[in-house]
Amino acid sequence: MWDIIVFVEAKKLKEINWVGSSLDDLKDSPDSVKDDVGYSLYEAQQGEMPTKGKLLKGLPGVVEIKTDYQSNTYRTVYTVKLADSLYVLHFFKKKSKKGIATPKPDIKLIKSRLKVAQDLAKELK
Repeated sequence: MWDIIVFVEAKKLKEINWVGSSLDDLKDSPDSVKDDVGYSLYEAQQGEMPTKGKLLKGLPGVVEIKTDYQSNTYRTVYTVKLADSLYVLHFFKKKSKKGIATPKPDIKLIKSRLKVAQDLAKELK
């Protein structure tokens, strides 16, 4: 009888960089939200589009993860288009009761943090 050994090459995970208060904001969320976001970011670290992710309109290369918990919706916004890292730009609980669009103040914050992430990526090169 022969034993067969199979070697599987592990994918190198992309490093996660947290911009602004995104990590602290996530830490303040319910545990099931943290679990969902953590798994989605893990999928992104492997180079995959997260199951709960979609491209954010108007911002090329920026992905939004939507997580529902009880009657609340939480969003995590990140980009992978900078170097070989993943930059989490914003995490927030969506407060708007009407529409599905990301509120304008959050879009403004995401854009400013994207610029910060771009500067960080240049420094790390």
